Amino acid sequence: MKFNKITLTLAFIFTITHLVAQSPVLTTGNVETVTIGEQEITFKTTNAFGMVTVYSPSIIRIRLDKNPLKGDFSYAVVGKSQKTKTTITQDNAEITLVTDSVKAIIHKQPYSITFYTPDGKIINEEEQGLTTSWVGNAVTSYKKLQDDEHFVGLGEKTGNLDRKGNGYTNWNEDNYAYSITQDPLYSTIPFYIGIHHHLNYGIFLDNTYQSDFNFGASNNRFSSFGARGGEMNYYFIYHKSVADIITSYTWLTGRMPMPPLWALGYQQNRYTYYPEAEVLRIARTLREKKIPADGITLDIHYMDRFQLFTWNKTQFPNPVLMNDTLKNLGFKTTVIVDPGIKVAPGAPAYESGLKENVYIKYPDGQNYTGQVWPGWCNFTDFTSEKGRAWWRKQVKFFAESGVSGIWNDMNEISTWGQKMPDNVLFDYDGKKTTHLEAHNVYGLEMARSSYEGALEQFKERPFILTRSGYAGLQRYTAIWTGDNRAEEDHMLQGIRILNSLGLSGVSFTGMDVGGFSGNESIPLYTRWIELGAFTPYFRNHTTLNTKSAEPWTFGEDALVIARNYISLRYQLMPYLYSTFYGSTQNGLPVMRSLAMDYTFDPNVLSPEFQNQYQFGRAFMVAPFESSKEYGKIYFPEGTWYDLYNDSVQAGQQAKVVPLSLNKLPVYVKGGSIIPMQSLVQTTAVKPTDTLSVHIYNGTANSFVYYEDDGKSFAYKTGAFYKRTIMFNPSARSITFNEAEGSYPSQFKYMKLVLHGYDQIDGVNTDKNHYKLQNEAYAFLNATPANDPMAGASPRETCPVKYVVIENSSKLIQLKY
Repeated sequence: MKFNKITLTLAFIFTITHLVAQSPVLTTGNVETVTIGEQEITFKTTNAFGMVTVYSPSIIRIRLDKNPLKGDFSYAVVGKSQKTKTTITQDNAEITLVTDSVKAIIHKQPYSITFYTPDGKIINEEEQGLTTSWVGNAVTSYKKLQDDEHFVGLGEKTGNLDRKGNGYTNWNEDNYAYSITQDPLYSTIPFYIGIHHHLNYGIFLDNTYQSDFNFGASNNRFSSFGARGGEMNYYFIYHKSVADIITSYTWLTGRMPMPPLWALGYQQNRYTYYPEAEVLRIARTLREKKIPADGITLDIHYMDRFQLFTWNKTQFPNPVLMNDTLKNLGFKTTVIVDPGIKVAPGAPAYESGLKENVYIKYPDGQNYTGQVWPGWCNFTDFTSEKGRAWWRKQVKFFAESGVSGIWNDMNEISTWGQKMPDNVLFDYDGKKTTHLEAHNVYGLEMARSSYEGALEQFKERPFILTRSGYAGLQRYTAIWTGDNRAEEDHMLQGIRILNSLGLSGVSFTGMDVGGFSGNESIPLYTRWIELGAFTPYFRNHTTLNTKSAEPWTFGEDALVIARNYISLRYQLMPYLYSTFYGSTQNGLPVMRSLAMDYTFDPNVLSPEFQNQYQFGRAFMVAPFESSKEYGKIYFPEGTWYDLYNDSVQAGQQAKVVPLSLNKLPVYVKGGSIIPMQSLVQTTAVKPTDTLSVHIYNGTANSFVYYEDDGKSFAYKTGAFYKRTIMFNPSARSITFNEAEGSYPSQFKYMKLVLHGYDQIDGVNTDKNHYKLQNEAYAFLNATPANDPMAGASPRETCPVKYVVIENSSKLIQLKY
């Protein structure tokens, strides 16, 4: 048989067409129709429906689905699209969208999108030939991997701070004693920041199905993000600085409320403290040994047979009296709660849940039952307003018991076997969906329910803690990193996770100091508690069947060091509380990876230096294993003072320093402003009437100082004290702006403590001259050598100059 060229060509075309039609990958295809609005573009492609919306000059939202786009709903996003100056034009090849901050070009054949700076630099672009596509119900967007591109964020993830070369899955999972490479863990924050060519951008994928991120893992062509169901729905954020990207992201997903002051103090936990006498013994021993502390946490043994909303009357015969006694000692009580309600006919909580019909169900209407600590349990549907309202009412039980904090655990959802069926149904606020879509958001909605219930039932600001969550969790709760191990690498991994959470918009974070599972050595415990003093949520915690981990259980030397660093944290409370206030305003974290302020310095993401971080903007902390005798520290741009002796180190270089268990390497950046108070044993006690304001000579800087009563909601109606403190070396001035708010400062005087001002003898106002006094200032006490093998540590001091002035709320300008 003979074939002519036409026959062969037709056969080839037919074959290719047939293969494309049968391809298991469905591409977006070409843009076919376009409708342009004031700041929105809707379009249809060969195989999809799309929408691009300007949310702000720096935020652009992209939606794509195989089916017509449905109504808008999100558990994460609370920011609304802002009126934005937007120019949209199109021709046959592309659609161009321009704001003051970013330009986006939608290519039509085939569909893809590229983001540019206003002056034409490519920030982020889809990988040609791949763009956005579907494999079954899973949708993925593929982005071109830029030269030397790096990635940070994604919240609670193990591994290196730089995500480049790795892939990650978001599916909230209970991982007891997880490894330092394990993925996924307990929470989902599908937001990351890309960095290349002195540009940085953020991408937030708002999809609660299992999501997957690939930053060049097993390929050298693309980075990608996608989900196993639902639509492609992401927000692109561009700013010149990482800090501004985080501020925009938290404008989108919300910011934390002002926490109660006590929650920033030291928290003593154990799985588990019981009976009541043991709880009070721990509290009284903390006071006797002069270890400042504010919190005692009760794990599941406070309950009657682990049933929620009960007290074990044998172990805790009078919880109200116990909690009142703790309050009189300066402690607040936090109790654990799990989502599972034991199937126990006659039990008040179980019967109430049945009556209100608040449990998640199978398709046939039977309540889903899973096994947890109490046995077989039903689970509240927190994605239902009815379920949340029921839970809010139950929180009254804790308010009546004198509890001040709620710790949400096991809310991934965790059940024995860790295999909840896919066909379990959730209300999803009227959207009705399966476990596949609701799983990742369940922990967020439980934390929300506890928070909203506490707002209704508690008379003061509540403290809420969660193990699991989703993007936006910062609106309701603090988070800790779950069941870590008492190992050196877990301590350092925990630091990276907290830094990653900070880069992902979550400020109130912590880990189990000392490690939850296993028995830490004395050196490891000592180093870990030093680091804990420089983390947002300072919690000491260990599990059953391990040795006790209170500070006094590791010997007198470890106790002295622990007391030193816990005491330092309490003296830093004005600085820390003000920094938390900043988080409520701009979303920036308390614990800050160096990648925030020194993004394009290649050293900060190097594995050698990636554990270093800033505590607020003033301090730089350099963590090392407790076994190390020497450590290499990188000093970024600027001037850095050794916290303990004021020795000065120039920036942009690395230095090897000797390490000692008595002293955590901490440095202060030149130009820093650090308000401090006298030592107290609990935040329930007022410090003395003098606020010490430490100012380090260096570059110009400002600090927003903030006070309120630390417990009520009166700050929302103006009952706060806020003033900006400014340091301007070129003008040789230190300025305290006029105070804002109706709350009077608790400090009658200010002690101005100057570091690095050797040549200055006095300061002047318009009316007065103040002579400076010399002082040898110590941040830590000496550590004696009770163990002759350990060696003593002398009391190091900083040579400073100081003056005490009246703390007027009016403008104060000092010249030197």
